Amino acid sequence: MTLEGRQVLVTGAGGFIGSHLVDALIRAGAKTRAMVHYNSRGDWGHLAALEPEVRGAADVVLGDIRDRSAVARAVEGCRTVFHLAALIGIPYSYQAPQSYVQTNVEGTLNVLDACRQSAVDRVLVTSTSEVYGTAQYTPIDEQHPLHAQSPYAATKIGADQLASSYHAAFGLPVVIVRPFNTFGPRQSARAVIPTIISQALEGDAIRLGSTDPVRDFLYVADNARGYLAAAQAENLLGEVVNLGTGAGASIGQVVELVGRNLGRSLRVQAEIQRERPEKSEVRQLICSAEKARQRMGWQPQVSLEEGLARTIDWIASHRHEYRTDRYSI
Repeated sequence: MTLEGRQVLVTGAGGFIGSHLVDALIRAGAKTRAMVHYNSRGDWGHLAALEPEVRGAADVVLGDIRDRSAVARAVEGCRTVFHLAALIGIPYSYQAPQSYVQTNVEGTLNVLDACRQSAVDRVLVTSTSEVYGTAQYTPIDEQHPLHAQSPYAATKIGADQLASSYHAAFGLPVVIVRPFNTFGPRQSARAVIPTIISQALEGDAIRLGSTDPVRDFLYVADNARGYLAAAQAENLLGEVVNLGTGAGASIGQVVELVGRNLGRSLRVQAEIQRERPEKSEVRQLICSAEKARQRMGWQPQVSLEEGLARTIDWIASHRHEYRTDRYSI
């Protein structure tokens, strides 16, 4: 299956990963419809950061993933659907769990139903490594048990299970793509790497929660390449595929790497408000991407160090977009 000339839809297209995926799809020759969350400002989110010729090639539609009719209109005529729209902030899921159910679970149901009615060729549903919870073994493969340690993770498990059930019950051609911790240009300060970098560009003191958790950090361009590979692979229908590097780094190690890039020694100031509840903290996530390598021919190309350097350069040139005087959830 080739993407060139194929009509595709990306939900959550104005987001961090979604905007990079739209860019990659258009450059691959796909006719790309980009569904962006409606707002009264007509704001296209991070799509505005794309190069003009790429942005101009996108068919941008405004809507809300929770609105069945809006989703149906967006899906109509598409052959492949990349479903990325979601609420993703873990700390905010403690405060507003119902909104996560409505967006992540009910929104995914709307996408699955619309795809079923439109008889699309493939639906790629975005999962998250958070569904695994603290690793029972590493590296984590797709058979690792699921264990929700936050309302966010619970809603993503619900969405994944809905997708799997639609494949089993209705033959919907679903692939569940499960990226580990993605980072890179355009990511907001809600995530830990932009939080570290934006503070480091202003001084040596970095306010964080726990620095012990270990994550498998995946550069966003590699993530987008993974989506394209999953969309074209012939042997993944009804299955889950992990995207990650196979290497873990603690939050404290990321601080050291950022400091090394900037030629400074950074010090961490612990803030209780930035810590997750003790039983909700996921301690270790390290990916096994062997399935992606064997079945899709995919493997990451950008190292953590190189990805951090690129992200530092981008944030340094967009410092006005980052506030370091408050905790972003």
